[in-house]
Amino acid sequence: MEEMTLRTTIQVAQLSELSETDRQLIDMAIEGTNRSYAPYSHFHVGAALMLKNGKMFIGCNQENAAFPAGLCAERSAIFAAGAQYPEEPVVTLAITARNSKGELIDEPASPCGTCRQVIIETETRFKQPVRILLYGRKHTYVINGIKELMPLSFTEF
Repeated sequence: MEEMTLRTTIQVAQLSELSETDRQLIDMAIEGTNRSYAPYSHFHVGAALMLKNGKMFIGCNQENAAFPAGLCAERSAIFAAGAQYPEEPVVTLAITARNSKGELIDEPASPCGTCRQVIIETETRFKQPVRILLYGRKHTYVINGIKELMPLSFTEF
């Protein structure tokens, strides 16, 4: 039996080290946390993305008592952008969250498995990686494509 080692590369950045556009997307993701509807988990997630044409979209989680009828912030942003600009690739996706006390989280939160698969599908569809910014008050993880989080993904790209 052979052993295989998988490596992930994630940059850890301070907000001041990011571009103005990246900071704008993070601010929009933070705004998304204020728009979320999370009466069950009390975990308010916001996402913001930028398309290749420069258009930006905000997403937020929307919970529902009939679980799993709700929707995550990442998917709400991706699907809203796709509904309005179906031929435009997603360039960057920023994600953050607030805890049950209403405070922004210290450490970055990572997308759930379903959102990861949707991001994979987005990358596959447009044949290019989606740059991901995971924001926490202490630092931001900068990830150059979802395959860094899911190296053995279900995709052809």
